[in-house]
Amino acid sequence: MNQRYSFSLNTSNEGTKSVPSAQGNFTTPLMTRRGPPPGGAGSVRRPSSGLNRSTSSSFSATKSFRSSTDTPFRTSSNSGQTPSARRTPYRSASSTTPAGIPKSSTIVAVVEGRGQAQGEIGMACIDLKQPVVTLSQFSDSQTYVKVTTKIQIYQPLEIIMPHTACEGGTMTKLYKLISDNFQATTISTVQRKYFNETKGIQYVKQLCASEFSAVEMELSSKYYCLAAAAALLKYVEFIQNIVYAPNSLKVVFKGSEKTTMIDATTARNLELVHNMKDIKSDHTLFGVLNYTKTSGGARLLRANILQPPCDHETIKLRLDVVEELTQKEEIFFNLQGVLSRFLDVDHLLSLCVQIPKQETPKTAESKITNVIHLKHVLELVMPLKNALQFCQTELLRAYCQTLQDERFGLILEKIRTVIHDDTRYQKGTLSMRTQKCFAVRPNINGLLDVARRTYTELVDDISTVVKQTGHKTKFPLKTSYNAARGFFIQLQCVGQFTSLTVESLPPEFIKAVKARNTLSFTTSDLIKLNDRIKESLNEIYLMTNIVVSELLNEIRDHIGCLYKLAETVSMLDMLVGFAHACTLSKYVRPTFTETLAIKQGWHPILGKISYEDPVPNDTCATAESNFIIITGPNMGGKSTYLKQVALLHVMAQIGCYVSAEFASFRLCDQIFSRIGCDDDIETNASTFMLEMREVNYIVQNCTHSSLVIIDELGRGTSNEEGVGICHAVCEYLISIRAFTFFVTHFMEITNLDALYPNVENYHFEVEHGSGDSESSGKLSYTHFLTRGRTQEEQYGIKLAELSSLPREIVAEAKRISSSLLLKRHQNKEMSRMVSEQKAIFQVASRLIQAAKSTELDDEMLRGYLKNLKMQYMEEMKSQLEE
Repeated sequence: MNQRYSFSLNTSNEGTKSVPSAQGNFTTPLMTRRGPPPGGAGSVRRPSSGLNRSTSSSFSATKSFRSSTDTPFRTSSNSGQTPSARRTPYRSASSTTPAGIPKSSTIVAVVEGRGQAQGEIGMACIDLKQPVVTLSQFSDSQTYVKVTTKIQIYQPLEIIMPHTACEGGTMTKLYKLISDNFQATTISTVQRKYFNETKGIQYVKQLCASEFSAVEMELSSKYYCLAAAAALLKYVEFIQNIVYAPNSLKVVFKGSEKTTMIDATTARNLELVHNMKDIKSDHTLFGVLNYTKTSGGARLLRANILQPPCDHETIKLRLDVVEELTQKEEIFFNLQGVLSRFLDVDHLLSLCVQIPKQETPKTAESKITNVIHLKHVLELVMPLKNALQFCQTELLRAYCQTLQDERFGLILEKIRTVIHDDTRYQKGTLSMRTQKCFAVRPNINGLLDVARRTYTELVDDISTVVKQTGHKTKFPLKTSYNAARGFFIQLQCVGQFTSLTVESLPPEFIKAVKARNTLSFTTSDLIKLNDRIKESLNEIYLMTNIVVSELLNEIRDHIGCLYKLAETVSMLDMLVGFAHACTLSKYVRPTFTETLAIKQGWHPILGKISYEDPVPNDTCATAESNFIIITGPNMGGKSTYLKQVALLHVMAQIGCYVSAEFASFRLCDQIFSRIGCDDDIETNASTFMLEMREVNYIVQNCTHSSLVIIDELGRGTSNEEGVGICHAVCEYLISIRAFTFFVTHFMEITNLDALYPNVENYHFEVEHGSGDSESSGKLSYTHFLTRGRTQEEQYGIKLAELSSLPREIVAEAKRISSSLLLKRHQNKEMSRMVSEQKAIFQVASRLIQAAKSTELDDEMLRGYLKNLKMQYMEEMKSQLEE
């Protein structure tokens, strides 16, 4: 469902607040959500200032924020509305999140070149919970598949584009494509002037940590991604109210090299991260492999599944790690135990480098929490290093070397000079609150020590009040706490108090609630004490914040090592998860050659969710036999087999073992699929039209190194046209020599093996019932793949017999089908006889003509008759073959 949001800036120093209007929108538009608006079909509402330069009269009705470098997003007035600013909450880009996948907090800026540079794309991405700016620039086709694939991987909360993408009610092709494909994502537009490559490189130089400054050379000529970075960071600063400390961000340039491209349609068809029937289900490849213990590991796993590496050395290093972890249980369990104690290092790092625009008790509390969390994480560096010190594989040794960085100890030592040694990260609101209150060592700030004593006395007063109330009422009262109510009183309704209800409580007990056999309530005195505690806490947090802010400023000078720690923890977590998956199933290490050869492989998702073991099958594709045609009855297992081949390929290329007895793969640059037969009502596209779109994308982008799976192409139109389209598409893919698995019900396509030596026919076997029983003649599915084309006829009718269709309907369908088959055979026989008689007639006519009017001598006449005879014999032979 499309939603429309508008934004503006607040120039006051009192923070920002969202003020909803009567229509539920935010006020004074700075930028607007996707179209089309209610005003008319196919049109886009002209945004106020984010899309157009407003006149001077417009500016007089609103405020704008000026920085020393540039005038930021301007806002125009809206009658009856009040300027406000909106901060995007940490929510998922969609209303529901698939099981195990962390919620998105990513913002992406996209810009496309104009004129001759159309198709040149610049992208910038930042996760509000992860201080890494990822920049990309690439050339894309008119289908913009690379753009949609990258956005699919980022799963953004919001997409920013220049206002010229939908100016004057006319949407560019890229804007329309993104709007159609990411309808659950907010799309905002800002003035084109903010996509400025000069400002982009200034941001990079100002914010990039010195450890990653080499990226500046790589970005020097990447104008479009720098332009996107400028708009993104300006947006984050002025709309999200997030300011990053200088020299604190990690800036990386990431192209599409050495990765396998999987388009969004293929990712959906293969159920890589989303189950097609239930988005919350974990019956996906991500769900099968997700044994990660940290949010960073889960994010890395998802990104790798959607875009696997295509570099043999990278994959080999990962497989070596998985092999060692599966062979050395002690290392595996030690690593798993340490990793499970890590917090989200990326999010923690992000909060440490953000500078609040205004210090409030809430921001102060957040800083204190971050320092406690950082201390907890740094204390785990040594146990993690000890768990890696006896590893033999190259990658694990490299990570162990990374953890020997002296800056980890230096940062931890700085924290310990300020933070008490006994301060620990703890679960539970009250326990963590106590840790935050007493985090800073005593005697560092005298006023802070006094405030903490006051807080302790107030907590003691609450215990005294509850105890006195219990003595007075003769009730066994207990003090409890939660974040919403603060301290309150609980009473267990057991024994003589079983009959107690909310109404029977003394009047001094207010806000009473009963849950099962427990009564919860408070008193007016307790409410006053809670208010005083809250005031005391705010004083403590603000005074603690002074000390903690100085500490964070010192820590930021050494922030580079924390980025390496985040990367190390995420990768180790993912690889330990792969090893865990291997120990639960009989997976095998894949090899990489020029041949796709899988022995007894099975579908990994089916293997996890099925009550019975799935039927394993072999797969073979080489340069000499790269086009595999698969036939067989419905429900024989063809579609499952296609997905199985692609899923095993993805598993192998992300560095995981695969579900097979033996597996060899050829590295592929792209994976394509054409599966499914659904209409698209929103774009008014029929099944056949969608087929043609998907096939067009495949033939336009497929290369020799690609993997293509196509399921029943051409079934959205007539048989004759379907056969023709299938035949033409097959011949084109055969000429490219990509590894292709082609499922079809058109038996005419199976004749391609007679024309092309690199075509192989396979089919799924079925067994027939025997004897006089009811099972006689019925199909029994073996789900076993074997060489050759299927010999089954009328398997659709046989499948219908297994359904609940009435017997008389099935019998009538069988009669009509048999009649049509018989008529087809008769027509073929009749056609052959007619062709034979026609050939005889033509020979006789030529003989009569030669006898009447020939001027040839005997020798030439003999040669003419011999040629005539040979032509007749060849024609008869061709008729017999048909």
